[in-house]
Amino acid sequence: MQSLVTQRCLTVQADETRTLGVRLGQWARAGDMVACRGALGAGKTTFVQGFAAGLGVGSDDYVRSPTFALVHAYHGRTPLYHFDFYRLSCCTEVQDIGFEEYLTDRGVVIVEWADKFPELLPPVRLEVYIRIVDADRRCVQWMAYDMSYSRYFLHAD
Repeated sequence: MQSLVTQRCLTVQADETRTLGVRLGQWARAGDMVACRGALGAGKTTFVQGFAAGLGVGSDDYVRSPTFALVHAYHGRTPLYHFDFYRLSCCTEVQDIGFEEYLTDRGVVIVEWADKFPELLPPVRLEVYIRIVDADRRCVQWMAYDMSYSRYFLHAD
């Protein structure tokens, strides 16, 4: 499936990746799906930390990768369900944790390692790809697969 809108920026240091996440998280709405891709250590969790802050998750709620728990729930202006597919090996495991039910809930779903099971992702989503440029810099690209996600592109920079 081809994205309808794409934007990218270069971030320097983790703080800029987190700040970009804050900016995008401010535009999140209940029902949104955000699929994050990138190599190990690219900054997916850092981005999600910012996204959660932009969604209004309080600083007393430390956002960490749910690698072993598989999903964490946070409370902001709308619930945030943070998944990590890294340790999962098949679609059945994703289905067993009730992933589809979270998609129909009134929250925002954000998934790290979403590219492991693309067949389970809804076609209407925002996709964030973080590429390591060097030790300090990341190229962050976000793509919308439906015009309802165009709000993420209006004020990103």
